[in-house]
Formats: sequence, C-alpha cells, structure tokens
Amino acid sequence: YKGDMMENLSFEESLEKLEEIVNKLENGDVPLDDAIEEFNNAMQLVNVCNKKLSAAEESIAKIVKENGEIVNFEINE
Repeated sequence: YKGDMMENLSFEESLEKLEEIVNKLENGDVPLDDAIEEFNNAMQLVNVCNKKLSAAEESIAKIVKENGEIVNFEINE
C-alpha cells in the first residue's frame, strides 16, 4: 500500500499493516533497502492512524459540545 491507498484503509487495517511491518523489521530478515522502504511505509501508516484518531477526537468533542453534557461511552467486553 502506498500514498492514497493507505489513506483509504480503516484505522484497524492501518494498525494491522503497521504491526506486520514492525514484526518483519524486528525479525531482522529484511535486506537494508527493503527495510528502509518498510520503515517509510510504517511512518506513512503512523500518519494515517494519527489523522484518523484526530478526526475521531474532533467528532467526539463536537458531539459533547452540541449536547452540552458529558457522554459516557461503555465498552462491552
């Protein structure tokens, strides 16, 4: 995945790809040129994840502001 293709991934997909790259780099079986490319891909994925998290935070802040109250989010396990 490159450039715009990364932008179209969901947060979860981006995180999964990032984990795959980290695992590959940690194993050390990657030639230097490939490692550099994988590192660049990882940094792009980090940026995609940050953008998606920022957008989610803005959406939540907007909802709270519009409602004028604190919203409790429950996580079902």
